[in-house]
Amino acid sequence: MDHDVIVVGTRAAGAATAMLLARAGLRVLAVDRARFPSDTLSTHQVQVPGIARLRRWGVLDRIAAVTPAVPTVRVDAGRRAVLHGHYPAVDGVGALYGPRRTLLDAALVDAAREAGAEVREGFAVEELTREANGRITGIRGRERGEGRGRAPSTSRITATARLVIGADGKRSTIAEAVGATSYHVRPPATFACYTYWSGVDLPVGEIHVRPGLTVPAFPTNDGLAMVALFAPLADFDRFRADPGASYQAALDRCGGDLGDRVRSGVRAEPFRLAPDVPNQFRAAHGPGWALVGDAGVVMDPVAGQGISNAFRDAEILAAAIVRGLGSGGRLDDALAGYQRERDAAALPIYQMTRSLATLRVSAAQRLLLAAIADDPAETTRFLSVLAGADRYDEYLRAGNVLGRLSTGVGRRLCRRPVRAAQIKRRRVRPASAQAAPDHPKAAPALPARENRG
Repeated sequence: MDHDVIVVGTRAAGAATAMLLARAGLRVLAVDRARFPSDTLSTHQVQVPGIARLRRWGVLDRIAAVTPAVPTVRVDAGRRAVLHGHYPAVDGVGALYGPRRTLLDAALVDAAREAGAEVREGFAVEELTREANGRITGIRGRERGEGRGRAPSTSRITATARLVIGADGKRSTIAEAVGATSYHVRPPATFACYTYWSGVDLPVGEIHVRPGLTVPAFPTNDGLAMVALFAPLADFDRFRADPGASYQAALDRCGGDLGDRVRSGVRAEPFRLAPDVPNQFRAAHGPGWALVGDAGVVMDPVAGQGISNAFRDAEILAAAIVRGLGSGGRLDDALAGYQRERDAAALPIYQMTRSLATLRVSAAQRLLLAAIADDPAETTRFLSVLAGADRYDEYLRAGNVLGRLSTGVGRRLCRRPVRAAQIKRRRVRPASAQAAPDHPKAAPALPARENRG
């Protein structure tokens, strides 16, 4: 084999995985059809657990040098449901950052190279190579040169490895090629619209929530503010007929002065629309292959968890591969452990995201926010859930919510007792009770596709 591992896709999940594997001494080839720095559709909040990983990996300094830290946030659900608090500390990091993908992905690609990974940009994978029994053994594709003044040259390349990792996003070519099964599938619920502004003052992060609307606003690098909105997918056609007017009207619905602040700023880039984000888990591994990042688990972006999820799963997968390829290791068994650990970690966040994607604001939710707004410790715990550092299902058990509503401000706000039946919640079964379907023993042939090199 030419390599121990080939990683297809070198954005957040793939570059992080390649970096960690190379640091462990493995021979790693990482390829991507893009060149870096380059952008991709993303609202790019990195939650506190993801930032803690960047610091542990030694990548945060490059991000923090040009991107403001966001240690505090204001959550405004209207009426009296407004809280302002600090994000929790995770491994000594108590802030999120919102670096643009032009910065974040390039920093991770550089870190992978510095760790010893071979990174090839402008490389389009066209097919997978296999053994007679169907086990994946490598990739074939075309590498595009950087020719100047004429059409760039291309070369066809075959590379082999003991494992091929698909880190190529929600429409993963690798997942399709190996026939990875999907589960926990839910249809898209929202669409996103975002853009960047100069001259918009954001001293803290802001999350505005109204029925049918969520608006996050955070500073990013280059002195800009990223202001996004999430609205029901059913409204998308009407919205895109006039995105500028629709966007401004949505911000004005948030109350306060957010709409006026944005109106007084200067839009730096076009509006970007994302109406088609699926919600699903895919089988995480099979004979000679594995998936990581959005290729393996993708969810509505309203919760801002995608990048942090990718970093977590990259760490879990890299550790499993190192064990599986080590002396006496069994790679397939190690990858099965990766899927179990990934699903156990991702499922509560997936359930939270599905809840947030309904874009509903109930009376009980407003009461909860108002009840904890004057309690800094409870506010931080609530923000810990939003950041993915605390479990959503445990925090929102009816008994816990009722306890918060029965103390302090909650008693004053509740003119009559709030019963458990009034608090709508979904029971989250443990991941072990929602196991993935069996993987096919052999990967099917790569389906015919047009040349997209």
